[in-house]
Amino acid sequence: MPANPAVVNHLLARRSVTLPFLEPPGPDQAELETLLTIATRVPDHGKLAPWRLVLFEGAARAQAGEKMAALMLAREPDLPAERIAEERSRFVPAPLTVGVISTAAPHPKIPEFEQLISAGNVAFALVQGAHALGFAAYWVTRWFAYDPEASALLGARPGERFVGFVHIGTPAIVPAERDRPALEDVVTRWAG
Repeated sequence: MPANPAVVNHLLARRSVTLPFLEPPGPDQAELETLLTIATRVPDHGKLAPWRLVLFEGAARAQAGEKMAALMLAREPDLPAERIAEERSRFVPAPLTVGVISTAAPHPKIPEFEQLISAGNVAFALVQGAHALGFAAYWVTRWFAYDPEASALLGARPGERFVGFVHIGTPAIVPAERDRPALEDVVTRWAG
């Protein structure tokens, strides 16, 4: 396989853009199909496809936020107005959010951990694919990824869990570079 400097530069240039700075437009239908195709071309031991994707777009973004706010209010009736507003805006302003669900399950040959990692790779491929298509992305989990009731409201089935939500849109800012770990701090060579 020949070297591809453009891909190397793409990988070196990727930056996350947080949710408040993602705005319309998002991917059109053809771009979305390309993005989802990229996302599902990840390592997948056993060809299990141990993940599902839930799209939050259009009016569904605000509806999802309303459901999270209602759930929080049911649990904490005295929740401050700012917190309610925060929950309502969880899936906006980004024009598209993709919920990545792990469907990892017991298998005679493929450990559940490998299946979970495959789902994580789907989320990362969404981030990379969005960047390659000229958009920006932000991968987060938030409390509702870990809350069974909230996760069910957002589309997870029994035994499934979200590995994250990838917000995608047009960046309203030029993302700044951030400090990255020094290679000598995170890389060792096994010596036997």
